[in-house]
Amino acid sequence: MAVVAVTTLAVTSCNKSNPQVDPKNDVAVNAAPSTMKIAYVEVDSIMSQYKFCKEYALILQKKGQNIQNTLGQKQQQLQAAAANFQQKIQQNAYTREQAEAIQSNLQRQNNDLQTLNQRLSNEFQVETNKYNEALRDSIQHFLKAYNKDKKYSLILSKAGDNLLYADKAYDITNEVIAGLNKAYKGNLSATTDAKKK
Repeated sequence: MAVVAVTTLAVTSCNKSNPQVDPKNDVAVNAAPSTMKIAYVEVDSIMSQYKFCKEYALILQKKGQNIQNTLGQKQQQLQAAAANFQQKIQQNAYTREQAEAIQSNLQRQNNDLQTLNQRLSNEFQVETNKYNEALRDSIQHFLKAYNKDKKYSLILSKAGDNLLYADKAYDITNEVIAGLNKAYKGNLSATTDAKKK
C-alpha cells in the first residue's frame, strides 16, 4: 500500500514591518487545485473485517500449523533415534562399522529434515505472497470502481501511525469494507478444497 506523506514548511521573517507578499508566490498558491478530495482507509479494519482476509487468514493459519506439526513430529522421531543410538553406543551394542553406518543414517535424516523445513517454508511464503497480491488486487479493483462516483483525488491507507493525523471525516473504511464484502463472491476454503480433489 502506498504511503503518502505531505510536509509543509513555513518560514517567517523576524522583520517587524508588515510582511511583503511576493505576487509570483501568490499566483502559484492560487494555481493549486482547491477541489482536491482526500480519503483514507484503515488497513487493520480491512484485515479484520473483510471476509476474504478472514478466510485466507484461517487457511494460512491451518497450513502453518500443519507445517509445524509435520516438522515437529519428524524432529521428535530423529531425536528419539539419536538418543537410542547414544544409549546403545554406551552399552557397546554396535561394532564400529555398525555405529558409523547408523550415525551416517542419522545425519542423512537430519539433512532431509532441514531440506523439508526449507521446502515447506518456501511453499508457505509463496502462498502468503499469493494472498497479499490477491488482497491488493481486490482492494485496488474495488477502489477504482468505487471512485468513479466519489471522485477522490487521493485515497490513502492508514496503518498504525503512518499518518500522523487524519480527521475522521475523511475515513471511508466502513464504506470500503461493506463494498468489498458485497463484491466478494467466494468461499476460499471450499474452492481450495475443490482444487485439492
